[in-house]
Amino acid sequence: MSILQFGLRASSFLRHWSFVIRHLGLLVPSSSLWQRFQRYFLYYRDLDFSLDISRMKFPEDFFEKMQPKVENAFAAMRELEAGAIANPTEKRMVGHYWLRNPALAPTAEIRNEIEDTLNRVKKFAEDVHAGKITAENGKRFRHVLLIGIGGSALGPQFVADALGSASAPMDIFFFDNTDADGFDRVFDRMNDLLSQTLVVVVSKSGGTKETRNGMLEAEERFKEKALRFNRHAVAVTGVGSELDKAAEKNEWVARFPMHDWVGGRTSVMSAVGLLPMALEGFDINRFLAGAAAMDERTRAPDVAQNAAMLLALMWYYAGNGKGDKDMVILPYKDRLALFAKYLQQLVMESLGKEKDLDGMIVHQGIAVYGNKGSTDQHAYVQQLRDGVLNFFVTFIEVRKDRSAERFEVEDDVTSGDYLQGFLRGTRSALYESGRESITISISEVNAFNLGALIALYERAVGFYAWLVNINAYDQPGVEAGKKAATKLLQLQKQVSEKLATDRGQTAEEIARSIDADPEDVFHALGHLASNDPHVKVAPGQEAAEDQFSLEQ
Repeated sequence: MSILQFGLRASSFLRHWSFVIRHLGLLVPSSSLWQRFQRYFLYYRDLDFSLDISRMKFPEDFFEKMQPKVENAFAAMRELEAGAIANPTEKRMVGHYWLRNPALAPTAEIRNEIEDTLNRVKKFAEDVHAGKITAENGKRFRHVLLIGIGGSALGPQFVADALGSASAPMDIFFFDNTDADGFDRVFDRMNDLLSQTLVVVVSKSGGTKETRNGMLEAEERFKEKALRFNRHAVAVTGVGSELDKAAEKNEWVARFPMHDWVGGRTSVMSAVGLLPMALEGFDINRFLAGAAAMDERTRAPDVAQNAAMLLALMWYYAGNGKGDKDMVILPYKDRLALFAKYLQQLVMESLGKEKDLDGMIVHQGIAVYGNKGSTDQHAYVQQLRDGVLNFFVTFIEVRKDRSAERFEVEDDVTSGDYLQGFLRGTRSALYESGRESITISISEVNAFNLGALIALYERAVGFYAWLVNINAYDQPGVEAGKKAATKLLQLQKQVSEKLATDRGQTAEEIARSIDADPEDVFHALGHLASNDPHVKVAPGQEAAEDQFSLEQ
């Protein structure tokens, strides 16, 4: 049965649950599949978490052959958590694991930093909620505007979407780009809210251009509303950074540290994620406890009982240790819709590397995409079932349907029953077409389970990196992109200065005068002409013949 046929017939199937299961081929599976399920189904009863890798078709001797790489990965992870230098570019330790268990920190100083920051975050949020810290008009803060980029925004966005509710003491908005129109769209939604808005600016270095631009745009908008920005602003940044100094000098409401041993993509359990969580009223203690509990289980050297290592091994098997197949994330829960986006950064920034630890060019990485079920069954699951086989799927199952009273859309059938039916039906239909999948199950979406999920993938990424002999905690490619962007901005200034008021010039003519690439100059001129009303274009026969000038 195709997925589309399944969708069309779901109504009649779900009238009787056993009938659905029988038609999906799940009630009486083949003995080989049942035996494989029993062998490769891992259940952490204390966490109410499970991992099912039985629908991955790895050979019987796969784990045995991988044993030397596995032992190396376990050893490397132990060194990492003990404080080894893991980021050679910045000569830093990588210690996001210490954030949920400060006792593991390699020094008393680091342990005290973690505990002090956590206590300060809690106290600050309590004082904001209680009205002890107020806006300049004396009213309570009711809204948060978080300004960040990459991991400094993705983590808080994911958590806010997953745990948010109408009863939260504060709602949250985000600037997560340097898109001028994007800023305006958020401002349009917040137009009458700024007087009771707390702005959280997140940047480790304090020099991240996207974040700086968002901060300056926000500062100007507050000024237009006759509001003092410093009475609304909080910094989360590296101690001694330019942002830290500016926030201190301008007497911002508060400053919280970004530890130099925490990378942006693993920062959600630092002040980066905990501060907005606490302001939104989420249980940060349970969030950290879930991560710590998953860490404890996935430190086990027994591969069969280690969910993170099993995940990493499945990624290795699926892509032949080379990332040959994409990772498709299909959470069957609206609250987890941003999980794929969150994992895109965590996995792809960590694993997308040109060279391995021996300096050999390997071009490693795993592409990640996904949205949510059952929405995807009306979108790209058609290709997953019948198209090119260049992927493996991870289903994320949430067993609890809702917190409200049960409502039946048909006799003895709820909307949640449908969602479960579609998940299991899609999994079976894909397997019948030779498509492999992993299934992760949690009891419900809450702070504890969200922390556990994040911790699971953080450790799986680290394990996989060592299995393929790369460094997951260095990102030279990101820095290269920033340098290239800075160079082009400098070029734009040069181009603008060369525009004449008395005659038009082509991109090639201007390029020759400043010894620059004509194509780069052409695009710089196009951007100027689209945004500066004084820059005029006289169209030529071909685009390259366009004449640019400056209006007097």
